[in-house]
Amino acid sequence: MAAETATVTVTPGFHKAASNSSDCSHCAKDLSWFERWSGSSCEMLRALEKRILSYVKTPFRGSFVDIGDCVGETDKLWTLSLNTSSPNVPLVLLHGLGAGVALWVLNLDALARDRPVYAIDVLGFGRSSRPRFSSDPMVVEKQLVKSIEEWRRELNLPEMILLGHSMGGFIAASYALSYPDRLRHLILADPWGMPEKPKDFESNVRIRFWLKPIFAVSKMLNPLWAIRLAGPYGPSLVNRFRQDIVNKFSSAIKDGTDISNYIHQCNAQNPTGEGAFHAMMQDFAWAKNPMLNRFGELKTTVPVTVLYGSKSWLLHTNPPDTLKQLGEKSHVRVRIIDGSGHHIYADDADSFNRMVNEACLTVDGDGGSSGSAGEQPRSQQAKDSTNL
Repeated sequence: MAAETATVTVTPGFHKAASNSSDCSHCAKDLSWFERWSGSSCEMLRALEKRILSYVKTPFRGSFVDIGDCVGETDKLWTLSLNTSSPNVPLVLLHGLGAGVALWVLNLDALARDRPVYAIDVLGFGRSSRPRFSSDPMVVEKQLVKSIEEWRRELNLPEMILLGHSMGGFIAASYALSYPDRLRHLILADPWGMPEKPKDFESNVRIRFWLKPIFAVSKMLNPLWAIRLAGPYGPSLVNRFRQDIVNKFSSAIKDGTDISNYIHQCNAQNPTGEGAFHAMMQDFAWAKNPMLNRFGELKTTVPVTVLYGSKSWLLHTNPPDTLKQLGEKSHVRVRIIDGSGHHIYADDADSFNRMVNEACLTVDGDGGSSGSAGEQPRSQQAKDSTNL
């Protein structure tokens, strides 16, 4: 397998466009009528990613990494690489549901300051291949984990720090269970799929009777189906109902429609990754095979940092003792970013970047892999984090 096909090198002030053959690894010449209706365009996705990433000051390279017949016949993962000449342990970023590498735009410069950083479009998302996954939740989970391991082998990374947000956190945690010796640190950013669904959740949540059939039907569909059904109105739908996400990037991105259009294009494509998530999910907010039930199997040689936003919907849907269960483990450190919601990497990018860098520093040089995280002054801890 070729480690890299179709490469794009980007330096500050100079942006080299990829050739048409490298727009996406799943591009098809002939679009179906539904793909034409949904506004799916690999070229548009590439252009929007390029515009958003033009705000990154650190030179980077984009490339397709060939992972072979991982799920499909010729799967490739679109990868951004920064500061690869650094001798420090590399940091690998896995995004959440419906996202892509460009949404790390507020983090890449800070995180790549002292180490190599690789951001991946998860298999089935963004510009990566979109193979048809299994419908079995455990098989899907193993397929996604295998894709990360094959990617690591192709890049010849002996060890790494793995960070996953939301769904990416679930994949990262599963990877740590399967390949603990490849990880120097595991960072879970507002991870999805940790606890079981509370048995009394329905009885404690009042849903209007006319909404119940809508929710029942929605459970049978992929979570972001409405974006594709809206066709050319998809970007407007994102803008109207998820303006909060667009606003999170306003400090760096001048044209907010780039963010909404990018999210639309990430999800207007063939939704195989979304289907994989649907196979693993239980009523969207929980996993059919919760990670917390298996977390005790993780080797204590892998230190773990878990970051949550104090206003995240995940904290409010999780059982109250979730954080306590995580914090009881000696090699796990739980931190709360005050005022942040689920998208903690963008809500308070400065605090997020600082906490991630602090976790990463523990594995460089004399820090080793003992799991002892560098401490902040107590006064600073009280402002933005809680350590359990």
